[in-house]
Amino acid sequence: MLGRLRGWALPAAACQDAGPPGRYESLFRQLDRNGDGVIDIGELREGLRSLGIPLGPDAEEKIFVTGDIDKDGKLDFQEFMQYLKDHEKKMKLAFKSLDKNSDGKIEASEIIQSFLNLGIKISEKQAKKILQSIDSDGTMTVDWDEWRDYFLLNPVTNIEEIVRFWKHSTGIDIGDSLTIPDEFTEDEKTSGQWWRQLLAGGIAGAVSRTSTAPLDRLKVMMQVHGSQSKKMNIYSGFRQMVKEGGIRSLWRGNGTNVLKIAPETALKFSAYEQYKKMLTREGQNIGTFERFVSGSLAGATAQTFIYPMEVLKTRLAVARTGQYTGLFDCARKILKHEGMGAFFKGYIPNILGIIPYAGIDLAVYELLKSHWLEHFAKDTVNPGVAVLLGCGALSSTCGQLASYPLALVRTRMQAQAMIVGSPQLNMVGLFRHIISKEGVPGMYRGITPNFMKVLPAVGISYAVYENMKQALGVTQK
Repeated sequence: MLGRLRGWALPAAACQDAGPPGRYESLFRQLDRNGDGVIDIGELREGLRSLGIPLGPDAEEKIFVTGDIDKDGKLDFQEFMQYLKDHEKKMKLAFKSLDKNSDGKIEASEIIQSFLNLGIKISEKQAKKILQSIDSDGTMTVDWDEWRDYFLLNPVTNIEEIVRFWKHSTGIDIGDSLTIPDEFTEDEKTSGQWWRQLLAGGIAGAVSRTSTAPLDRLKVMMQVHGSQSKKMNIYSGFRQMVKEGGIRSLWRGNGTNVLKIAPETALKFSAYEQYKKMLTREGQNIGTFERFVSGSLAGATAQTFIYPMEVLKTRLAVARTGQYTGLFDCARKILKHEGMGAFFKGYIPNILGIIPYAGIDLAVYELLKSHWLEHFAKDTVNPGVAVLLGCGALSSTCGQLASYPLALVRTRMQAQAMIVGSPQLNMVGLFRHIISKEGVPGMYRGITPNFMKVLPAVGISYAVYENMKQALGVTQK
């Protein structure tokens, strides 16, 4: 963006002695497409697009919200000039916060340190890519003029926003609970971008879960009934489900699975924000370890509140046709025959499974993303949604491998009351029983359909998420 911007607007802007009108007048005339002395949002959007300066779909709105003092939907020259003057002051503060040694230049080591302060580890090679995108004179350092010119029309307000776009995760649910919730800047929270992004991710998750629900139900059936018939495989499992309840039975329990997305996401996001504040001092940026701990605690908190819905989902998934008429009938019968405690069967292995899942998921995710940026990124430090989804799918798979035995025991405990003649064992008793009767492979029953749903879930989530972001006006990162 910087090269293009300098080529058409910044020669005049470089004249510091000419005063503000001389610095900004050329730029204003370029954006005032019809020459009527004011810029509306359409002209700004069209002007930036025609000049090859992509800033995201809501960048123009941010500029107008801040700069349109009289709220008439247009920027006159005085408003435009005042906005740029105020914006320069913010960018000056951001520049000084990056310029650690106060020598008037930003170097690769200072870029690396600033990322570390936000809990993001990047290599020297990645830091140099950032410098190259801003550096106009080939010195591999960035002075104030280069920095100001680069961010002249970018409505970021501080160094955290400048850096944070690289760290943003997708917020996409691919059928398994996201370990570390997405993070948002203060500007995104104020503008409402955060809830739009969470909503887009929630809708994508609902569509994805519904599309892959037959594989999810097969996984649960193999986890619960696999030990009774060792011949149960993917083909026989699907045939048995269709024979017992018809094609519609493949989606049994999916309604509850989709219904719990909204409360779980909201609880996890809210709890994550609170745990971050508790684990960091005021003004301190969160690091990787604090992010892991906050994410794990947030996941445990959300699971505690929505766990009865997890039990209901499992019971509905393994139920016979006609055994329950729906979610509320299932809850009523469990409460009547087994008591309130039945809604928390399997809770302990479920909570214990969060730690290995969260640790491995986060570690592998950061490793894969850093590897891509190191070896495949050409002129950006923003991996993009597709790469982040790939990293998320692989890291989630690794996390599931580590925590799957606990997930299997949880599911067995949730459903064992439904199996005639099945002993009602606790977590330790179930582990011993499975190992003695089925061996170590028994701890991974149902993992094949679980892995089979990852790729279609990722593809469906990506397509729906991108369309929902456009419909809801979510900023492209």
